[in-house]
Amino acid sequence: MSSAEDDRAPRVSPAVAVAFATVAFATLVIFGFGMLSLALGEDVIAVRGLGQVPGILSLSVATVSFAALLAIALRRPQPSFWAVAWITAAVFLVYLATLWIGAVGAGAGIVTAAAIAGRVATTWFGAVLAGAAAVAGWGGIALVRTRADRPRWPWERDDDE
Repeated sequence: MSSAEDDRAPRVSPAVAVAFATVAFATLVIFGFGMLSLALGEDVIAVRGLGQVPGILSLSVATVSFAALLAIALRRPQPSFWAVAWITAAVFLVYLATLWIGAVGAGAGIVTAAAIAGRVATTWFGAVLAGAAAVAGWGGIALVRTRADRPRWPWERDDDE
């Protein structure tokens, strides 16, 4: 395939890539947290009486920040995969900060909230969060960088044989 044909090849728009990657990120985190919680027999936030608000708030804000950061990274004509490292680190820190703020707002003390955020950051739950951000971010960038067409049967091609 020549470079002229490569330039004409269809590609996924950045908006569609951000939408797919954002849904993938949230889904991977929810699934990963659920399976890990089931396997370990532990809750993500292991403080009684705190409720679900800190976890819901944290994932919501992290998902919005993931989408915004990926959209910024995809504005370049040929986005770099190095953006995944920055997106992963930023989403991880946003999640932990929002978890701390949500825990304090839900009635946990400052020290208890710090312990909750520190536990998530230093256990497999943090690894699941970072892994989901890295995989979904890489996938979003790959969707934009890859110039591909839909799969076709051999008889659908326009080749003159």
